[in-house]
Amino acid sequence: MTDSSTDIIHLVREPINPARLTTHVRGDSDGAISVFDGFVRDHSKNRRTLYLEYEAYESMAIAKMQEIVVQIHERFAIHRVAMVHRLGRLEIGETSVFIAVSASHRGAAFDACRYAIDTLKRTVPIWKKEYFEDGSVWADGELPTAPSATPAAESAS
Repeated sequence: MTDSSTDIIHLVREPINPARLTTHVRGDSDGAISVFDGFVRDHSKNRRTLYLEYEAYESMAIAKMQEIVVQIHERFAIHRVAMVHRLGRLEIGETSVFIAVSASHRGAAFDACRYAIDTLKRTVPIWKKEYFEDGSVWADGELPTAPSATPAAESAS
């Protein structure tokens, strides 16, 4: 039996509590909970990451997250969902996105959780900026190239 009224869908600025969210989705009729815990790693593209910052178009992000939850209830035999994404500055090791899905059987829980994170990453307007010792980039971006030095005579002509 599906009860989407107990789903949790939030954007937060404080640390995410995975244990509380996992406990929330767990029910007596469940036999499985699948979770995705995305957290800040210490590197990206062979560069040491110092920290991340997340920004969002918040009203649209929540609406898109709600759409994803509706879709997984329609597509998979699941019970409850918790989907929380953090905004603001995050340090190495802190959870940035957490999804928990409960179901009677593991297959539905795994499939729904995978669909949820893949769809969230593809469709929800949340942006990640990565900070390194030598600069920062928006996720999947590249550092701008340094301007080349030009002799004063060339720049005057």
